[in-house]
Amino acid sequence: MTLTNTFKAALKAQQPQIGLWLGLSSSYSAELLAGTGFDWLLIDGEHAPNNVPSVLHQLQAIAPYPSQPVVRPSWNDPVQIKQLLDVGAQNLLVPMVQNAEQARQAVLATRYPPAGIRGVGSALARASRWNQIPDYLHRANDEMCVLVQIETREAMRNLSSILDVEGVDGVFIGPADLSADMGHAGNPHHPEVKAAIEQAITQIRAAGKAPGILMADPVAARRYLELGALFVAVGVDTTLLSRSAQALAASFKENQPACDTRPGVY
Repeated sequence: MTLTNTFKAALKAQQPQIGLWLGLSSSYSAELLAGTGFDWLLIDGEHAPNNVPSVLHQLQAIAPYPSQPVVRPSWNDPVQIKQLLDVGAQNLLVPMVQNAEQARQAVLATRYPPAGIRGVGSALARASRWNQIPDYLHRANDEMCVLVQIETREAMRNLSSILDVEGVDGVFIGPADLSADMGHAGNPHHPEVKAAIEQAITQIRAAGKAPGILMADPVAARRYLELGALFVAVGVDTTLLSRSAQALAASFKENQPACDTRPGVY
């Protein structure tokens, strides 16, 4: 049994991590994808129909494989975060963080007192292997990886102060919501949006934090990696399945509408 967070260590060592988004809410598909070579897999609790038990089942399915799980709660909620940590999440992607105070609250939710507000219930928790991990309560705080998600113009304006928050390991740029907030919904490749993303990646990296993004367009994803992004999700399981199935059906049927292959976030 180990508590060492290898995903956090890789980001600290500035080793780019390539990921895949999981939206199918299935432990079976999560296990399948955990063996395909991605460095990290995002279990989405914000836009996919996940809850604490379904996240737990996916964490268990991924555990034997090299891919590292990152969990996105539905909101910056300390009660939900407490439950996700207890079932074994160590890497959190907290959505819609608008300012430094919200970033600070996300960090506090992942730390045991006196450094934070996480409730102490390790004897009931898979995270500590039910208190079988030696000194879990004293070591857990240092192994938590907190990634905060900025996805509005307000968050972009507050980026400097967010980056100053101790305990924030990385900042993830949400291109879909950001492009919508900037008046370019569905167009993350608009020049204004791309410029904002590129500036943010450079600023995050210069502050010594890890920049991250979801971008299924391979050209844009490689561009962001070149700029210094350190955790980049390059696809989504729902999209991969849907488009592959549509393309297969179309290859055998006349007058079958072609699937949408335009580059985008997903």
